[in-house]
Amino acid sequence: MGLARRDDQRHTYGDYRQWPEDLRYELIDGIAYAMAPAPSLRHQDVLGELFRQVANVLRTGPCRPFIAPFDVRLPRGDEADDQIETVVQPDLSVVCDPSRLDERGCRGAPHWVVEVLSPATAGHDLILKRDLYERAGVQEYWLVHPVDRVVTAYRLVEGAFGKPEIQELSGRQSVGAVPGLEIDWDAFTPVFGEGQPR
Repeated sequence: MGLARRDDQRHTYGDYRQWPEDLRYELIDGIAYAMAPAPSLRHQDVLGELFRQVANVLRTGPCRPFIAPFDVRLPRGDEADDQIETVVQPDLSVVCDPSRLDERGCRGAPHWVVEVLSPATAGHDLILKRDLYERAGVQEYWLVHPVDRVVTAYRLVEGAFGKPEIQELSGRQSVGAVPGLEIDWDAFTPVFGEGQPR
């Protein structure tokens, strides 16, 4: 089951900025998809621990982490902002080029994007957004599966995502797109709460 479409019309970022703030959408190639309801506690815990680790490492230097809601505008060319047809809100994104940042968020591909999967968004993130991030030039895309406790990592090689690397959420994992950054999955044990329902 995919995320619901707002309607069958094509929209731009100019339209998107006029919509009420209490209804969240992502635009992909002009199609508005309703954002999933508030994520689960486990989703929030995983995202919070990821952000904590990343932010602690990236306190200095050009790379900056952002968590949703944070608009990432992905133009196909040099069109004006209001004509852009793709605007997404990744769970976590890291931008290492300050020229891509402005008061509205990010214009252009982040260097690293992470989506924490939930039943409502899994197909959307695994297929539609994977293809979108590849086309846009995101250097590295991770899909964190908190229930299965694995991460699927895609890395851009010569303009295309190579074969995914799949790793259990244990040990340490380097982020190739952000030199010096690695995630300590063992620090997530309290988040997963061995034996505790989430």
